[in-house]
Amino acid sequence: MSFSILNISIVGAGIGGLTAALALRRNGHHVQVFEASETKTEVGAALGVPLNALRILDHLGISRANLKSIPWSGAVSFDSQSGESTKILFSEDESRTVISLLCHRSDLYEELKRLAIGDGEGLPVGLHLGAKVVECDPEAGTISLNSGEVVHADLILGADGVHSVVRTHILGEVQKPSPSGVSCFRTTFELPDGPELQWLTEKPSGTRNSLAKEGPFRMILMYPCRNGTLLNFIGFYDDSLEDAGGWKPKGSREDILAKFQDYHPKLLSVLDLPPQSEILKWQLGVLPRLPTWVRGRAALLGDAAHATLPFLAQGAAMAIEEAGSLGCLFPAGTHPEDVPERLKAYQDIRKDRGDFVNHESVEQLKSLRRGGPVVRYQAIQAQLVHYDALGAARECYETRFGRESSST
Repeated sequence: MSFSILNISIVGAGIGGLTAALALRRNGHHVQVFEASETKTEVGAALGVPLNALRILDHLGISRANLKSIPWSGAVSFDSQSGESTKILFSEDESRTVISLLCHRSDLYEELKRLAIGDGEGLPVGLHLGAKVVECDPEAGTISLNSGEVVHADLILGADGVHSVVRTHILGEVQKPSPSGVSCFRTTFELPDGPELQWLTEKPSGTRNSLAKEGPFRMILMYPCRNGTLLNFIGFYDDSLEDAGGWKPKGSREDILAKFQDYHPKLLSVLDLPPQSEILKWQLGVLPRLPTWVRGRAALLGDAAHATLPFLAQGAAMAIEEAGSLGCLFPAGTHPEDVPERLKAYQDIRKDRGDFVNHESVEQLKSLRRGGPVVRYQAIQAQLVHYDALGAARECYETRFGRESSST
């Protein structure tokens, strides 16, 4: 059998795009990633890497040491008025060798970038910064750049986020996210050692949260990252009263205090820590369920397919799962004529799960607005963190396409 290498264009060099590029590079394909930003990086926030995503990152060869993560084995909820705490353990067995992690986005991003464009299995990924995709023809397999260049590919992946250009051309219309009614402040602080901050780092290792007891919806979520030297801070709040005309994407310590002034002083004391990044304000939106993720030679993944609210810590995880699944469905030896059927299989195994997480993230917000609990998702934990995306994709491949060219 002749050996075939696919030419693959990925639009968007975020975590989902780079994970997909890495997975497909390892199979020997020629992968190019096109990113509109001149200097792409992931700054200003951390993220959770739950077990379902970590399994795939381990499979792709990431160095856990390079993630500079802390274990995520539980959470502590604080009463916003009294400061009293309630501990929640995700598992009674904290000695597990595989455990969810919390890390800074830029540390995960740089590790994925290192593996994608550096030495390793397969051809290094071509990363094109400042290359804005303005059009996509899913049937012909082409993308058009703002420079006028037209790039032909056997497979196009839209990992270009909530305002995806590729999505518009797959659907044939613009699909915008709907406002959630919630915004948040995001920033990171330096986290020095000291007994007065022990409540942030003691067991269980993981997140610290506090839901407002009175007034409009507000919630603080924070956790250490970068080997415990930084504190990630997120302050969610109801933005229904926000003056749209006065919206500014950056905030200040005083802005945060104005929203959370009735919180216990212990919880607000973190705002006195040395800032490590500027304070950004984000308006949270939800992408409606799409009629399809695929068309011709093009497919969506990550936020472009199912932008979710951050209340289940599964947004990045879904993009990583989808990237790993694509690696299983497009092994070495895949021919260009195989692409449309492989994408149909991809949609069959991924779309319901992506839509489910999107829906459940909205339900989680509804639960929080009613007063909690902050960690509602134990009931669906098996469907979230214990799901084996690689196993499901391999089974699908073997059932539909046989084993003759499988290398994953």
